[in-house]
Amino acid sequence: MLYWLLYQKLFPYFRPFRIFRYLTFRTAFATLTALLIGLVVGPYVIQKLREFQIGQYIREEGPQAHQKKAGTPTMGGVLIAISVLLPTLLWADLSDPLIWMVTLSMLAFAAIGFTDDYIKVAHKRNLGLTGRAKLGLQMLVSACIGGALVYLETQGNYSTRLVVPFLKRFRPDLVITSLQHVPHLYYLSFLPFLLFTVLVIVGSSNAVNLTDGLDGLAIGCTIIAAGALTVLTYVSGHVVFADYLELQRMPLAGELTVFCGAMVGASIGFLWYNAHPAEVFMGDVGSLALGGAIGTIAVVIKQELLLPFIGGIFVLEALSVILQVGSYKLRKKRIFKMAPLHHHFELMGWSESKVIARFWIGALVFALFALTTLKLR
Repeated sequence: MLYWLLYQKLFPYFRPFRIFRYLTFRTAFATLTALLIGLVVGPYVIQKLREFQIGQYIREEGPQAHQKKAGTPTMGGVLIAISVLLPTLLWADLSDPLIWMVTLSMLAFAAIGFTDDYIKVAHKRNLGLTGRAKLGLQMLVSACIGGALVYLETQGNYSTRLVVPFLKRFRPDLVITSLQHVPHLYYLSFLPFLLFTVLVIVGSSNAVNLTDGLDGLAIGCTIIAAGALTVLTYVSGHVVFADYLELQRMPLAGELTVFCGAMVGASIGFLWYNAHPAEVFMGDVGSLALGGAIGTIAVVIKQELLLPFIGGIFVLEALSVILQVGSYKLRKKRIFKMAPLHHHFELMGWSESKVIARFWIGALVFALFALTTLKLR
């Protein structure tokens, strides 16, 4: 809105407003705006959550030190969603369809998480939506995103080819080309791409959700992942950098830098209140929204295969759960003392603050490695 008003409308009359056309300037302001909203609105949101008695329920089989956290306000992800949404609407070019796609994706996953959290609070238990219902809704939203990208591909504004790290000339197409020559089967040819999109976005959303088990752990890793995505979206939309790094240039994707900047600022603002000992938890409304947004951005800018490095800790947390469940069902033995992985290290004797700090370091190492792959092709 401010971009439209200050640059598109008032710039012809007041030349200094040309600064608002620069993506880096608007991204910086989106980050600061999101941070300010989080810091200022945070106490009000926490107070309201306490008034409505929206407290966290702690499962009994987890580390016993967590029982003292019972009753801490949850659903603080509402604050994150607001802190990302408003700066994006203020500073981004709203004529860019990818801005709306990623924003609506975040809100849709937030709505799923909100429903899950509300059921937990209403029934005073640690279980909300059934796993099947939650997964089904996530898949539906992801499929809609995939469908929108297919439409952009038919308009020449997107590519279904994968960008493979380290292999600059190997770009397999997730389309069954033989079906594209059959008129009534044309859209069926995009089925592999749709399935892959659903896998990436749903996996990303649930991976962040599984990581959200210690004070500040998930949001700290999100700051790092969102920071890496800010760089990737910027270079993907920049003609010089994209050509130099031999990336597929996507002019529309550059505007997502503003969204990523807002996500960084909102996450820092939330960390102020979520740092150990936490005054508020993000709940599923926050973790599913952030994970869904991260996965959607990765798909949009063609960095799906780089996402496991951008969010390395999220991937390790999800893998620990998959391996634990699979091992117990097949062998009746556990690999870890407890899954997700952060609880395993707690039960090994690491303090909560040490687990958090070391996982943040790991997330930073993964993100830096992801950025180094841009030139190692």
